[in-house]
Amino acid sequence: MQRIVSVIGLFFIFTAFFTKLQKPIVYAQGGSVLGIHILNLGELKDAKTLVAQNDSDSWHYVTIPLSLNDLERTVEWQAFFDQAKNEKIIPLVRLTTTYDNGNWKIPTRDETLKLLDFLNQLQWPTDERHLIVFNEVNHRQEWGGELEPEKYATILRFVSTWAKAQPDQYVVLPAAMDLAAPNGPTTMEAFTYLRRMQTHDSDIFAFVDYWNSHSYPNPGFSSSPERQTQDSLRGFQHELTYLKKVTNRDYQVFITETGWASNKATDRWLESYYFYALQHVWSDPRVIAVTPFLLKGDPGPFKKFTFLDKNNQPTLHYTALQKALLKWRENT
Repeated sequence: MQRIVSVIGLFFIFTAFFTKLQKPIVYAQGGSVLGIHILNLGELKDAKTLVAQNDSDSWHYVTIPLSLNDLERTVEWQAFFDQAKNEKIIPLVRLTTTYDNGNWKIPTRDETLKLLDFLNQLQWPTDERHLIVFNEVNHRQEWGGELEPEKYATILRFVSTWAKAQPDQYVVLPAAMDLAAPNGPTTMEAFTYLRRMQTHDSDIFAFVDYWNSHSYPNPGFSSSPERQTQDSLRGFQHELTYLKKVTNRDYQVFITETGWASNKATDRWLESYYFYALQHVWSDPRVIAVTPFLLKGDPGPFKKFTFLDKNNQPTLHYTALQKALLKWRENT
């Protein structure tokens, strides 16, 4: 009898899962496309000030990582979600593990469940609960020193299956790829990685609700926004074309990392680069949100991308983006 009940229970779980899988998710928040990537819970106010100039009534976005080290911070994370609701901010929560011996650890199933259970106990600011399933896994450093598309596909399916079994409306985004990475000892070319994922699990992309892209203006985070190659600001278009070919499905996309490095080649052009991107690239109707990297990266290795410096003062990135936003909004 217990075995029969278990079988019936599994039937209903899988029925609910595949019903959710087939049902298209209607995005109803009415958000503005532009957001920002943050690293810390205390940065929401500064994030909103940057992206919501003259547009405070719209919802905006932040991408933020949740690590295994955060699992004792329930009060702080709930306060962050409460503030996000007040500020009209939609969080895109990226799952991470812990950094060890120069690599981000490969998540075990138990660790992944701990992250998901932690998020499940919180009151989110929006009906849709956005999960990003880890980060740039075509880098060995991001996946325990290994290049394992097959193992990552298994974890992605596991998270998606869990999400669809919940009563709340979770939406699942895969790890974004580094679209400029070559095949080599430390990285795997993005589409090689995706093909190996699908070879391992032919249905893997059906477990993704939206696509997730890191479309940087390479080479060197310094190229013109007019370039159209795979490693350019339009990299997401190459990914969506590939997905259409292999799944016959039209995906919408979140660009959760992008932006220029501050250097002699880019500084004088940043305002025009951002304006062009807003007008001609991020205006692609398939783009739901763009969260440039990074609001606060100074001091540290991300100083050349930071919008606020170590004294919390605006950098050239900040002023260039705000001027471009004002100009763009005047023309739309």
